[in-house]
Amino acid sequence: MEQGSNNSGSRRRILRFLSGGPASVRPAACERQVLLEAGGRGTISVEGSVLSTLASQGMLVKGSHSVALSSEGAQLARRLASPSDVFQDRHRDLDLVAVASKDGPAMALANLAESPLAQLVRRKTKDGKPFLSAREYQAGERLRSDYTRGQIMPRLGANWVASVSSGRRAGGSGLAELTDTALAARQRVDGAVEAVGPELSGVLVDVCCFLKGLELVEAERGWPVRSAKIVLKTALGVLARHYSPADCAHHRREHRTLHWGAEDYRPKIS
Repeated sequence: MEQGSNNSGSRRRILRFLSGGPASVRPAACERQVLLEAGGRGTISVEGSVLSTLASQGMLVKGSHSVALSSEGAQLARRLASPSDVFQDRHRDLDLVAVASKDGPAMALANLAESPLAQLVRRKTKDGKPFLSAREYQAGERLRSDYTRGQIMPRLGANWVASVSSGRRAGGSGLAELTDTALAARQRVDGAVEAVGPELSGVLVDVCCFLKGLELVEAERGWPVRSAKIVLKTALGVLARHYSPADCAHHRREHRTLHWGAEDYRPKIS
């Protein structure tokens, strides 16, 4: 089993355990693990790094020798405890992800099995580093969010909400019916697609918006095996620069080449 899947299960296990109340933290026999003791609720052994990650994400409140759920963590724990269909549980991979909000990045419970991008972000390179950076993943999720808000997905059936007399069941561009939020989201999608360019925007829309798997993209486009993820990473890098040009400029300044010379040094101008 992959390390990402192990951590995902550990996070859910900790949230469920602490949903019953605070627990004391004790060292475990294993160097990298700690014990959570909660009296009558028992004791569990968890990875210390996973506990620290949940605390840094604002899900936990740590004391000197205790830990408890924060308000955000309690909300996620209630969602995990809510009854669900057995068939759905087999096809879901719930985990905590960072999402953009008006108050900045926030943690939310998401189904990673739903998005090919969420599955790709957990892959590692040969040297053990994530295949996608956090900036690239967040850029793809931002495009998907705007695509959904803009109501760009075509309607696959009749509009049974609108009455026949309103004349809104049939075709038409529907631009007059869009809210300002949806229209603004469409404009952001148009700007992102234009910035990425026609050579790379197609795979972005296929994977991030239509949620097509990489194998399907390769089959439809006649690409070699395992080539779609390379093109997708390149496209996500361009998309991330479009969304955060200031971060890229700062990155370039940090890595600019410096020249040291004596007081009488004069550069040669060709």
